[in-house]
Amino acid sequence: MTKLVALLLLSLLAYAAVASTEMQQREAQQCQLRKISTSKPSHRMRSQGGVTEIWDPEEDQFQCAGFAPMRDTIQTNSLSLPKFFSAPRLVYIEQGRGVMGVSYPGCPETYHNDQQFSRDRGQGQRGMSGDQHQKVHRIRRGDVIAVPAGAAHWCYNDGNEELIAVSVLDLNNQANQLDQNLRGFMLAGGQSSHGQERYERASRRYAGQSERSHEETFQNIFRGFDEELMAEAFNVPRETVRRMRQDSNRGLIVKCREDMRIMSPDQEEEEQSESSPRDGLEETFCNMKIKQNIELQRETGVYTKQGGRINIANQQKLPILQFIDMSAERGHLMPNALYTPHWSMTDNRVVYALRGELNAQVVDERGNTIMNERVRQGDMFVIPQFYATLMRAGNNGFEWVSFKSSSQPIKSPMAGSISVMRAMPIDVISNAYQISPREAEQLKMNRDPQSMLLSPTRTSS
Repeated sequence: MTKLVALLLLSLLAYAAVASTEMQQREAQQCQLRKISTSKPSHRMRSQGGVTEIWDPEEDQFQCAGFAPMRDTIQTNSLSLPKFFSAPRLVYIEQGRGVMGVSYPGCPETYHNDQQFSRDRGQGQRGMSGDQHQKVHRIRRGDVIAVPAGAAHWCYNDGNEELIAVSVLDLNNQANQLDQNLRGFMLAGGQSSHGQERYERASRRYAGQSERSHEETFQNIFRGFDEELMAEAFNVPRETVRRMRQDSNRGLIVKCREDMRIMSPDQEEEEQSESSPRDGLEETFCNMKIKQNIELQRETGVYTKQGGRINIANQQKLPILQFIDMSAERGHLMPNALYTPHWSMTDNRVVYALRGELNAQVVDERGNTIMNERVRQGDMFVIPQFYATLMRAGNNGFEWVSFKSSSQPIKSPMAGSISVMRAMPIDVISNAYQISPREAEQLKMNRDPQSMLLSPTRTSS
C-alpha cells in the first residue's frame, strides 16, 4: 500500500513537472516574434451612444506583451455603462471632456446634497432622501486615469464634442489570476447577440482563431442570477430586477434621456486638492489621486529644444500606479527628430499614434529587424521588453502615447548624454568597434547635452 501511494505521488509529481514545462514553453513561445506591424482595431461594436473598438489580444505582438487595447468613442450626453475588468486598465483621454467614476469597496460616500438633488429633480421626487455617491472625477484631453482590476467604473460625456478614450488592459498583471482572455463584466446593458446587428468585424484577419468572441465578452452579469433572489437581495420589485437584467439592444454606451447632473468638483478645485501636500497617513487608497494630465508643458519630464518633449506618468507622479504596476508616456517629436536608440529594462510597451508620422524600427536579440514601418495616426504597435528600438519623426513631427507594464519604467539609451556609450571608457569603445580613439570619443560625446530626444542633423527621406 505504501509503495502504491509512493508511485502515485511520483506520477503526480512527474505530471506536474511536465505540465509546468509545457506551460513555460507556451509562455516562451508567446514572445518569439518574427515581425511586428502597425495594427488597427479588429473588432467594432456599435452602441446607442457611441462605438467600442478592440484590438485583437490574440495578435502575436499583443499576446507577447499581454495587452488588450480598446478605444471608446462616447457621444455627447451619453454614458459608458458601469463595468469592471479582470485586469488593471490605464485610460488616456484623446479628445473631449466628461466625468468618470471609479468605485472602491468600503470607501465613503463623500458626495451628498439633499437640497441640490430636490431642486434638480423637480417636485415629483421631493420625497426622496437625496443622492449620495463616491467621488467622481472631471476628466479632459490629456488625462491618464488608473483603474485597478475589479474596480467598477463608468464615464459620462457632458461636453460638446465626442469623448475618445484609448485604454490598455494588462492581462499579464499579477492582479489577474484567470487567464489572458479579455473579460469585461457589465453591470448594466451589454452587447446584444440578436436583433439588430451591432457587432462588426473590422478585419477578418483573425477570424476563427478566438475561442470566445468579443460579443460574448461584454454581457450583463445580472442576467445570470435568479430574478426572485435578486429582488430579495436589493429589496426592490421584480419589475426593477427585470429592467436591470435586460440589455435592451442599447449596447455598452447609452444615450441619456436628459442631461445628467452629477455632484463633482470643478476642474480648478480638483487640481488644487490633488496638488496639496499629503503626509503619507492621509494618502489612503480611497482618496488617492487616480489621474494625471500628461499633455501640459509644465509637466514635461524630458525636453530638447529641437528634439521635442516627453511627459511621464509613473508611480512618483501618480502613486496609485504602484498598485496596478503600469505607467504611461506622452511624447511629441519635432519634425525629423529622433527618439534615441534604446531598450526598456523593465516593461513591455504599446505605442498609440496620435498625430503625424513616424519611421519605427525594432530589432531582436539576433540583430534581426522585426519592424521597419511608417506609423500613422490611429496605428498601434508593441515594443517588447529588452528589444532595441529607434524612431524618427516625419516632416510634420509625431505625437504619441504609450502604455507600459511597469509603474517605474527604465530605459537604457544607446546615444546621448546618459547613454551606455557615454558610460564606457574610450578604450573599450575603440577596441569593441575597431575604431580610433578619436572616433570613439566622437561616438561617445557628439550628442551632448541631448539625452533621449535628438535634434535632426539631416532631412527625413
